[in-house]
Amino acid sequence: MSTETALTDLSAAVLARGGELRAGGTDTTARQRSGVSPGPFTDLGAAAHLRGCTPLPGGGLRIGALTTLAELATDARVRAGWPALALSAGSAATPQIRAAGTVGGNLLQRNRCWYYRNPHFSCLQKGGDGCPARSGDHHFGVVSGDGPCVAPHPSTLATALLVYDAEAHVHGESPRGVADLYGAGDRLAHADHLLAPDRILTAVDLPAPLPGERAAYHRAISRAHSEWPLVEATARLVLDGSTVTRAAVAAGGVARVPLRLPEVEAALTGREATPGVLAAAAAKVLARCRPLPQTGYKAELFGNTVLEVLERAVAPATTG
Repeated sequence: MSTETALTDLSAAVLARGGELRAGGTDTTARQRSGVSPGPFTDLGAAAHLRGCTPLPGGGLRIGALTTLAELATDARVRAGWPALALSAGSAATPQIRAAGTVGGNLLQRNRCWYYRNPHFSCLQKGGDGCPARSGDHHFGVVSGDGPCVAPHPSTLATALLVYDAEAHVHGESPRGVADLYGAGDRLAHADHLLAPDRILTAVDLPAPLPGERAAYHRAISRAHSEWPLVEATARLVLDGSTVTRAAVAAGGVARVPLRLPEVEAALTGREATPGVLAAAAAKVLARCRPLPQTGYKAELFGNTVLEVLERAVAPATTG
């Protein structure tokens, strides 16, 4: 059976049976066990060819959607050329989950809101007409944006892939930027991405590294290990001496989608990476904050996390 035929058959199975696709199963199994997602599930085992990393002409890298987080974190090519992606993959979840969880699953996973994950609550994410978290316990909720759903997007890899200008490949569709998997986030109320249930994410492509670039990843968490980040950030800076000639900065845990931060990038580009410039650039994120009653703490944490990742990126002889 050809690769294209296998993918087409998998898509057709979801259309015929309903339910959703399942890769590593770390999230779908949890949702199935709680009664939130009853299935049926169509396993992607027939698409095993989507696993692994393949060099691209010009120095880029294609990462198959079924590549595990553990494989991504330890791949020598990724660590050398796209270090912030390796760091983010190695920081996610637990070793057991990283060994099973996949790139595609991480990008397309469902949010962690406890109202969504409790079968006894109705919410926008389950076809309801309201967001119980907005008037309930939402201290892990968004701090940026004012859309109807207040659950932050949980994908750590998306935050890193945004700064590397990665391109997502979906079977049967034209390639798109990773940000286009999510669209304009404030209005992403009924799902955590824009792909239809039968659409299969096959790979992400990374462009070649730029000369003189440095990168870093940092997450702020409430305990030392195995915790979802309150805020996370990734920075990729190109330096000419001490001057930033190009900047890409993104954050997660703060909005309905992983955010690229153009205001921070503009405040850095063309300037020397002095402590004052880095601090002023990081402070730019405060203008986009619209805290909920219980997420005011995230505004300061957002700025401090971005500052931390900028300082790590420009520190001598370090990529993380």
